[in-house]
Amino acid sequence: MQRLTWLIVAAVAFFGCIWALNTFLPHTRLLMQFPTLASVASFYAVPPARERWETLSVTERLADINCRVRPFLETKLAVRGMRLGSPVFVRLFKETRELEIWLQDIAGDWKFLNSYSIACLSGNLGPKQREGDMQAPEGFYTVTPSQLNPASRYHLAFNIGYPNAYDLHHQRTGSHIMLHGDEVSIGCYAMTDVLIEEIYLLVSSAIEQGQREVSVHCFPFRFTTERMQQAQSEPWSAFWLNLREGFDAFEKSGKPPEVLLRDGRYVFR
Repeated sequence: MQRLTWLIVAAVAFFGCIWALNTFLPHTRLLMQFPTLASVASFYAVPPARERWETLSVTERLADINCRVRPFLETKLAVRGMRLGSPVFVRLFKETRELEIWLQDIAGDWKFLNSYSIACLSGNLGPKQREGDMQAPEGFYTVTPSQLNPASRYHLAFNIGYPNAYDLHHQRTGSHIMLHGDEVSIGCYAMTDVLIEEIYLLVSSAIEQGQREVSVHCFPFRFTTERMQQAQSEPWSAFWLNLREGFDAFEKSGKPPEVLLRDGRYVFR
């Protein structure tokens, strides 16, 4: 209990300083991307050893992460004017191995929370096309309550929803594509156990509080003009141009777009 109290006090001080800098010195906005992987790991208690974790029931696993992770996470969100259970939006970038989390505030605006390092990612740039190709998907996916998997053998996990309607239209195959822990990947997006615990709590809490589905947008890279020029000769350039439409829709509006399928292409509104 004494350690937990110290962690909460330290978290309040740390994030309070960042909030003040961001408020009064706008050019320091990048500081809001912290804590980094290292600082997150230092604040949270280490997860149980894998041999122990695998013996825990789902109820015991959830009780454990609520005890170790939830207090600090709630404090981190509170000093940012956010709360656990708010709607969540996830973006992934394969080339730089980044996962972004955005949360919706009480005014309905989407606010950037953090960027996390993807620990392991198999395959190359380009979409998943068939079962066993080792590719991590690219496209627009959603997570619903039935896709949460706290009993995963990869610490904690949720299915990102591959194949979606676009994939099925293009006769792509594959199943059980997850965002999970354990730092191993054969087509999934793998995080460290410490990070998947925080991400899982954010996503599961949002769903428990009424978010019907959590959008997960998987991109090959950030769609800058320079990067797209470099990709012009790539075989997936036309597909990436379509993905860029969804990327730009969020960048311009600040809201995750509604994603539809029309004539074999993604359309957004």
